[in-house]
Amino acid sequence: MTEPDDDITDDLDDGPETLAEILTETLTIEISADEAGERLDRALVPHLPDLSRARLQALIAEGRLSFGGETVADGKHKARAGTYALSVPAPVEATPQPQDIPLDVLYEDAHLIVVNKPAGMAAHPGPGTPDGTLVNALLFHCGDSLSGIGGVVRPGIVHRLDKDTSGVLVAAKTDATHRALSELFSRHDIDRKYRAVVRGAPRYVKGTVTTRIGRSHHDRKKMAVLRGGGREAITHYRLEEVYGDTKPLAALLACRLETGRTHQIRVHMAHLGCPCLGDPVYGSGAPHRDVQAILDELGFERQALHAAVLGFVHPVTGQKLRFRAALPADMAALVEALKTMYGAPEGDDDGDFEDDDFEDDNLEDDDLEDDKDLR
Repeated sequence: MTEPDDDITDDLDDGPETLAEILTETLTIEISADEAGERLDRALVPHLPDLSRARLQALIAEGRLSFGGETVADGKHKARAGTYALSVPAPVEATPQPQDIPLDVLYEDAHLIVVNKPAGMAAHPGPGTPDGTLVNALLFHCGDSLSGIGGVVRPGIVHRLDKDTSGVLVAAKTDATHRALSELFSRHDIDRKYRAVVRGAPRYVKGTVTTRIGRSHHDRKKMAVLRGGGREAITHYRLEEVYGDTKPLAALLACRLETGRTHQIRVHMAHLGCPCLGDPVYGSGAPHRDVQAILDELGFERQALHAAVLGFVHPVTGQKLRFRAALPADMAALVEALKTMYGAPEGDDDGDFEDDDFEDDNLEDDDLEDDKDLR
């Protein structure tokens, strides 16, 4: 059974405690005799393409569904043939406020928006980041084009990027698009490629890391590779450049996610013994003094990780979409400084991945000895 990704947000389940009673729309749904007997919420969902099942369940729990003039308060009941009426209130204002924050928009239509998120910008407001987030910026940028996610006028951020990870991110403008995109991520039907600058280098030129990832038993704020429990996590990697005169002191990697666990690439790189440079959480141990000197000179203080490619099928138009974002200025400067110091050959540092870059990376941990050994 496919496990949903950890980095899919729970926006669909986060309805407000009270909703505006004005501008309420009443929808009528005819349940046929063939549909009768099925669980009610499941029977109703196909008739309500603009509502997620979670949103429908919330409306039922609020007493907004009726049959024959009587309130139906439990979506688990069996559906009856006949006419149901559902009262859908207008979306209420989101708690986060719109803020005029510049965005690097890669694509936008009536259904979704794709942006190149800078490092240092949190996706959602939270402790320590009450505003200045991507949600605040999208509320301002999208304005009236947002029709509501879970009954709230807000963008539906479908997947997370850590605050200090830069790169491509998609957000939904409607409940239906949010649900469809979330399903794509749950099925791993998304092309996600990252670039990372790491301490040292993996032992092999390319490979696949397959582990279980869950909360660390020693520090609940961290994720860790676990022997038991956790969830399966799969990362494919390919070495692009190695920096060092006699041994690898740093390297530029391309990584492709097959699953999307919290901090997955950062945890897997640390598991291989080559954490992302600058990673304050998983970068245990200092890099070589020359590499550290470069980091200090550049003032580089975040994990060197960038979401370079995001590809998916548009859930409404069916169009195949693929977006690329070049390395941001700070990571590009880091790569250039490492090349200058160690004379590494120029690599593909514009974020342009070929589709077959990873097609041979169907390797389990035990199979890595078949690949080229760097050491």
